[in-house]
Amino acid sequence: MTDTTTDLVRLSATETAGVIARGEASAADVAKAHLDRIGAVDGAVHAFLHVDAEGALAAAREVDDKRARGEEQGPLAGVPLALKDVMAQRGVPTTCGSKMLEGWRPPYDSTVVTRLRAAGVVILGKTNMDEFAMGSSTEHSAYGATHNPWDLDRIPGGSGGGSAAAVAAYEAPLAIGTDTGGSIRQPAAVTGTVGVKPTYGGVSRYGLVAFSSSLDQAGPCSRTVLDAALLHEAIGGHDPRDSTSIDAPLPPVVAAAREGAQGRLDGVRVGVVRELSGEGYQPGVEQRFHEAVDLLRELGATVTEVSCPHFQYALSAYYLIAPSECSSNLARFDAMRYGLRVGDDGEHSAEEVMALTRAAGFGPEVKRRIMLGTYALSSGYYDAYYGSAQKVRTLISRDFAQAYEQVDVLVSPTTPTTAFPLGSKLEDPIAMYLNDLCTIPSNLAGGAAMSLPCGLSPDDGLPVGLQIMAPAMADDRLYRVGAAVETALADRWGGNLLTQAPELQEKA
Repeated sequence: MTDTTTDLVRLSATETAGVIARGEASAADVAKAHLDRIGAVDGAVHAFLHVDAEGALAAAREVDDKRARGEEQGPLAGVPLALKDVMAQRGVPTTCGSKMLEGWRPPYDSTVVTRLRAAGVVILGKTNMDEFAMGSSTEHSAYGATHNPWDLDRIPGGSGGGSAAAVAAYEAPLAIGTDTGGSIRQPAAVTGTVGVKPTYGGVSRYGLVAFSSSLDQAGPCSRTVLDAALLHEAIGGHDPRDSTSIDAPLPPVVAAAREGAQGRLDGVRVGVVRELSGEGYQPGVEQRFHEAVDLLRELGATVTEVSCPHFQYALSAYYLIAPSECSSNLARFDAMRYGLRVGDDGEHSAEEVMALTRAAGFGPEVKRRIMLGTYALSSGYYDAYYGSAQKVRTLISRDFAQAYEQVDVLVSPTTPTTAFPLGSKLEDPIAMYLNDLCTIPSNLAGGAAMSLPCGLSPDDGLPVGLQIMAPAMADDRLYRVGAAVETALADRWGGNLLTQAPELQEKA
């Protein structure tokens, strides 16, 4: 009988669902245990911007009522989840980490939220993030930084650091993030969790507040590969309300995760990307990555080195394309329709109110990217900057296509370094942007990618992430390979990587 808060919050999502289905604990008990955990540790971690205790308990009781009536429910029924504050949820504050949307309560649900509700998932609240998803450290939130549960003086990654930190701190077994240039995978890497960027168009963007419309993609955060697959299956699939949604069956991600957990990868061809390692990478990160590659060989995979020569231009192309799209998307925050309004005193014109509001409501990183994007789109510069960046994007997509003619998946470190100290890169935007060096290519090409823990760096004892990349609509390959690696490493570690951090609870 599982009857303590400590027991309940340490379970994986799959284990939690099993406990509820067997009647060993009610969904309400599970929700209460996680709400208590949030109350106990989130003052230090600051993963959440808003905790919806009333809504969570109501959703949990609904799951319990359905179970009492004998109704069939999904595999995640009653499992708690933390939702990145960039997804619209009806009646719940949605700020995108910005003062610009302070107090806004959407009158509708995003498709992701609709599907979570249908699956019986219990949404605990909204997680902290870099403002409008622009950042790599969750320090650009207008509501204060989130702290890494492994070391509270270090960053939890970004922009979805709140979601990853909530999972790592045992505040929720599942979370939703969004990934524009690595914002699911990079936080997963530095917090010792699993994060997946699905194929672009594989999960609906309806109700996701847009940063860069050709790059944004919602996806799962979890503590295990199977949990991520179950969440992916719950939120994925075609949505006619999203014009970029792929009208095709979702790849068999759960079946692939279960197959991979059997432990062998015979016949799988793995490519190591030459351009995503070497100079500038932390030695401990490189060491753990190469050990993971050796493990792939031990599991039966064929490993070869693959060159993707245009990946070296990915960062530059991204920081023209994403800001350009952001300058267009964020034009809607004009102080006229909703959100913050400054200077509306009858003495200022509409144009002055708009300027005053945007000056007060947007933080420095958002302003930096709006200005950069507006410049790149301006007359006389469009072809030289935005147009050229799109050509580079095409070359990167061709690199991927040629690589996948030789191999089934590609691998690299997820991040060049482990979690860095809070404040250490805030005054150096270029150094901050380099954290997404390995993750950006998959966003530009629209393929699928996963980060999962591959150990602790001997440099500092902090988590290192292994990135696995796959072609568009081949998301199942990520889960098969990832689950096999996870199973082998769990045998070595005696459990999940988070068990390697016994001091986590005292620190939190």
